[in-house]
Amino acid sequence: MIYRSPLPDVHVPEVPLPEYLFEHAAQWSDKAALIDGPSDRTITYAQLTTAVDAVAAGLAARGFTKGDVFAIYSPNIPEYAVAFLGVARAGGISTTINPLYTTSDLRHQLSDAGARYLVTIPEFLEKARGSVEGTSVEEVFVFGEAEGASPFATLMGTGAPPTLDTNPRDDLIALPYSSGTTGLPKGVMLTHHNLVSNLAQTIAVETLSRREVLIGILPFYHIYGLVVVMCGALRVGATLITMPRFDLEQFLSLVQHHGVTTGYLVPPIVLALAKHPVVDQYDLSTLTNVFSGAAPLAESVATTCATRNNVVVRQGYGLTETSPVTNANPRHLEVKVTSVGPAVPNTEFRIVDVATGEDAPTGDLGEIWIRGPQVMKGYLGNPDATRTMIDNDGWLHSGDIGRADDDGYLYVVDRLKELIKYKGLQVAPAELEAILQSHPAVADVAVIPSPDEEAGEVPKAFVVVKPDASVAAEELMAYVAARVSPHKKIRRLEFIDAIPKVPSGKILRRQLVERERAASGDAR
Repeated sequence: MIYRSPLPDVHVPEVPLPEYLFEHAAQWSDKAALIDGPSDRTITYAQLTTAVDAVAAGLAARGFTKGDVFAIYSPNIPEYAVAFLGVARAGGISTTINPLYTTSDLRHQLSDAGARYLVTIPEFLEKARGSVEGTSVEEVFVFGEAEGASPFATLMGTGAPPTLDTNPRDDLIALPYSSGTTGLPKGVMLTHHNLVSNLAQTIAVETLSRREVLIGILPFYHIYGLVVVMCGALRVGATLITMPRFDLEQFLSLVQHHGVTTGYLVPPIVLALAKHPVVDQYDLSTLTNVFSGAAPLAESVATTCATRNNVVVRQGYGLTETSPVTNANPRHLEVKVTSVGPAVPNTEFRIVDVATGEDAPTGDLGEIWIRGPQVMKGYLGNPDATRTMIDNDGWLHSGDIGRADDDGYLYVVDRLKELIKYKGLQVAPAELEAILQSHPAVADVAVIPSPDEEAGEVPKAFVVVKPDASVAAEELMAYVAARVSPHKKIRRLEFIDAIPKVPSGKILRRQLVERERAASGDAR
């Protein structure tokens, strides 16, 4: 049983991403493309295209060539788009980095990606400079000015951007990092064709136009913020308001001040719109559409948000490895609140019984398999992980468990994979387990997702203490927090006599997950 989109296939041009994004930009050259929310600093479409070409020319003059990697380590600011698209225009690849990364996380990504240059903001410069030691990074740039780094403006050359022979299906443009179905983060190789395809697919579902005003609160280092929000806005000539970090009152103020029409959000923000009392102090009447992704959204939260704010709330689904969107509730078709929608155009999905490997009957649970032009080229330098994720017929095995209804709408209900999704960010249990096991008082440990209304899931550790040892839960949680990025912190901890395992030693994580759900009242 193969499920397909109710919408017709869309044409995907064989062009580089910048050419696709700016195809119609001359028609709205004086319009604001990007506005920095805190300062109102504005970049028009004419200024944006000029700056992108200038960066490409400057990079080429420095010997930055096709296939070279440029790291962007920055919060959401208008210059993020200039850097990403300038690198692409020069034939390069951007590896986008989580601003909350620790020095070791940052160094790992820089080394694995083989980045030649890095750009950051002055506030992140100290950590950036400490992270590039021992990597292939030749020079650190900074948006604005700061001692110890080259101003990003010095990259803007005066000549013409390079003439390139781009193969959109093979040439990479983005290298975000994802843990896939398990393990530590791996470089996801996304081509120009992957991103152009997903933009064409998403725009068909979203019916976006240049009349839209979008809010860029989702981090641009994340594939959802990068493609759906940033690139999606620029393709249709919309105006994008950027926010470097989430602050609820500032978010509400920007929606009111700029007349934001569509919010691409994640469940914690939808929850705030549904329940936080401060929302009533703002006029959000221009906001008509809320689209939630990256993590499951509770039905009660969706309906409360929709009723309170007079908006349509829809869900979608995707992965970093699929550029990201594979399913979405279209604006102009029936919205099923608890579903992530049917497949987007040019996309197929299957529900496969985990035990038999056969297609599950409609309505039954199974692993979600996906096929379409948005599926990644593979994992950087890791053919084994690529083969595990994508089979010989091009089906990507998502590691998520779901079901489809008679209309072909997908419902994601669980995860076969071990990853924890904290506010849409991936957390690998194995990484946290290894840290906890290094504590002298810990004999054994297992980390699982614990249901949480605001975050979706939080990491919870079950810990077995060594005989005659004594340690407090707060001490162990602080021990982990000092060694990981903030989103990876252990938020809950329970002491246990023994970790359930199979004879081979593999953790029976499912038993602990079911125990936790029963305790929390989560009936999934």
